Amino acid sequence: MLGKALLFHVYATSANKQPFNINKMILKKIKPVTSSQRQLKLLNKSELSKASLIKSKTRGFKTPSGKNDSGKITSFHRGGGHKQVYRSIDFYRKNLDGIVTSIEYDPNRTAHIASVFNTKVKSYSYIIAPKDLNQGDLIKSGKNAQIKVGHSLPLDKIPLGSFIHSISLLPGKRSQLARAAGNYAQLIQKDSTYAKLKLRSGEQRQVSLNCNATLGIVSNENHNLISLGKAGRSRWLNRRPIVRGVAMNPVDHPHGGGEGKTSGGRPSVTPWGKPTKGQPTSRSKNKLIIVNRRKLIQI
Repeated sequence: MLGKALLFHVYATSANKQPFNINKMILKKIKPVTSSQRQLKLLNKSELSKASLIKSKTRGFKTPSGKNDSGKITSFHRGGGHKQVYRSIDFYRKNLDGIVTSIEYDPNRTAHIASVFNTKVKSYSYIIAPKDLNQGDLIKSGKNAQIKVGHSLPLDKIPLGSFIHSISLLPGKRSQLARAAGNYAQLIQKDSTYAKLKLRSGEQRQVSLNCNATLGIVSNENHNLISLGKAGRSRWLNRRPIVRGVAMNPVDHPHGGGEGKTSGGRPSVTPWGKPTKGQPTSRSKNKLIIVNRRKLIQI
């Protein structure tokens, strides 16, 4: 028994090998008392804090159900879902120097969030929590911040090859790039004005050196392992069913209609007749900003 325990400890602490029960540590153990729970896979969130919310940084959030200000549906398959409290995230990180008080779950995003107590202004705020950020760590921002996970610096001060997230596209603006769970960008080149970033999609962008970014990879990198197991759990998350175009009538979709089961009879298009599956969706045509677009999937 002692030999097996020692062997497991060696594998668990080795830099090149993973422990045997890595999936049991990541995934929550669920007894399948119903058929829908047999396919259910949820992450183990026992390490997250259950601290009370910061009242000044929360507000009510009414889901728009995919509709715009005129009541027309612009984002399909949205609606319903559980009531949620929105946490206001500090995407600017201006003069945020403090200590991490907790790592928490956020129902409005895939990444975890961290509550930080700012020692300068004596107030709390929420930020996107990077991987390996722990309770009690110090958080700093600005040109004089150290090269450390969770610190926010201008791209000019970040060394080449670093993994970064929460990147602003314009100086002084809020961060927009690489904010989802497990996401990051890599700083691969710098010149006198711009920094070249390589995104997870393979796309390469040029961003001003004066833009801010946070060091590290976004937390909750195992989010893709989740399997909801049943349709009802999707409805709890504000997701409505998706109906195939070939199952519709001709008045509803270009793929609809036909005798019996058909495959659409034409290359895949949107409900408005535009080609889909592999076509670029970015509206930006400025080649100075987007150096190389993402790799398209050949169908």
